[in-house]
Amino acid sequence: MNKRLIKEEHFGIQRKMVAAMTEESWKTIPHVTFIYEPEVSRFFDEYKKINFGRSPDEKITFNTLMVKAITEGIKAAPVMNSHIEYNSALVRGTVKTYENINISMATILPSGEMMTTNCRDFDKKDLDEMTAYIKDLRRRAEQSDLTEALYSVSFNRTLNTIKEGRLIEAFLRIIGAKTGKHKVKTLKGKAKRDYHAIPETERLGDKDIEQGTITISNIGSLDLGQRGAVGLLEIIPPQVCAIGIGAVQKKPVVKQNSHGKDEVVPGKVLPICIAFDHRALDFGDIVPFTKKLDEIFENPEIIHSWTKKQTVYLETLKNIDDFTA
Repeated sequence: MNKRLIKEEHFGIQRKMVAAMTEESWKTIPHVTFIYEPEVSRFFDEYKKINFGRSPDEKITFNTLMVKAITEGIKAAPVMNSHIEYNSALVRGTVKTYENINISMATILPSGEMMTTNCRDFDKKDLDEMTAYIKDLRRRAEQSDLTEALYSVSFNRTLNTIKEGRLIEAFLRIIGAKTGKHKVKTLKGKAKRDYHAIPETERLGDKDIEQGTITISNIGSLDLGQRGAVGLLEIIPPQVCAIGIGAVQKKPVVKQNSHGKDEVVPGKVLPICIAFDHRALDFGDIVPFTKKLDEIFENPEIIHSWTKKQTVYLETLKNIDDFTA
């Protein structure tokens, strides 16, 4: 059978790193996934109110609001914010749970390339601080050389591999990155010195790209009209949990009417996939997380306490019907 090749493209460093991490994930981690489907009609309406009176630069995205809600859920189930160390030969394992919630989250660059950045200390930030942090990350990402930034992180990982005594693995990684058609082309000479002379307030540094404590992927933002849900996503070791957010979808839902009887009405459902490492967690460890999100979605007015401008809507949105229509 004839096959016409239309394109051949060798992995760049971004695809190399994604391939290496995901391959390790599926080889080593026993994944368990749960699709959580909350009804979010009232939550979505409250989101519309939260941006009333804000300038375009101050607007809070639905993505940022969901990251904040998930962060609150993680606080209720802190073991989800952990890393695992496991020796399969000796069947010895350690789970290290962290107070700081550092979220690995994808950032789309102007070139269309994707880079996973580390949103640090989101457990301590309100919605305005999260918005400013993400905006600054994107600004610095736009001024960063993707290959140079990722190569620095990859180089440090190779050094750690050597320190751990995995010499053959480190040697093969160096060959894969520095030889033949698959060679990673980084900056050289003056161009390299000039780039690294740029302060990290103006470009991404290692701490912005290194692994966070948990990963959140907003697949829904890529296609707001999508139908379906994320059924499975990889957990990036040594993390023990990953969360995939879908798109808000109109679906029939069962609600109680004013007479206390169930009826089927139009609603908004937000599919969320929770993947966890079964070596570290059981489903019972996830329950406090989903219960906290239930509480938030059922009492969405709480989101106004997550912003410095929480009183604006109370003072100016007494008659909001036309705004939420």
